Amino acid sequence: MNADNREIVFNGLVYDIEQMLVEIGSHGSHTFQIIRHPGGAGVLPVHADGSVSLIRQLRPAVDAVLLEIPAGRLGPGELPLHCAGRELREETGMRAGRLVPLGMIHSSPGVFDEIVHLYAATGISQGEAEPEDDEEIEVVRMPFAEALAMAAEGRISDAKTIVTLFRWDQRCKMQTT
Repeated sequence: MNADNREIVFNGLVYDIEQMLVEIGSHGSHTFQIIRHPGGAGVLPVHADGSVSLIRQLRPAVDAVLLEIPAGRLGPGELPLHCAGRELREETGMRAGRLVPLGMIHSSPGVFDEIVHLYAATGISQGEAEPEDDEEIEVVRMPFAEALAMAAEGRISDAKTIVTLFRWDQRCKMQTT
């Protein structure tokens, strides 16, 4: 990518916005604003009986309470695997015996550089949740098939949650064939 005139036009609490001129082939240079985000990790808690836990929390950006996997932002220098375990503990009180990598996603590559690393947690043990001050979280446990159906029907709209559910489903199907 050939980019010139890079400038941070906004420094925020969570992200920055960088503006630049990008050469688009024979179409010349065009101004782009990119939201620079540190990335994050999300984790699907899978219980021994095959059920899963999701969390329900308010998302002011979309003015709705959403059902999603526990997830959060990477701290400076933090590895995605550690972030996934930390968010699982903070938001649900659960600890994972094992975190199974399920790849990554670009959350919205037209405007964000954010990468979300996805995991499934197995070997779950329960402890006390420690949500942040700006989080009010309800843990919802359900059969995996129900969560998958909710994602397929659009009743779960969070992209990282949908991708994680479908990737876990595919992984389970591949292991039984």
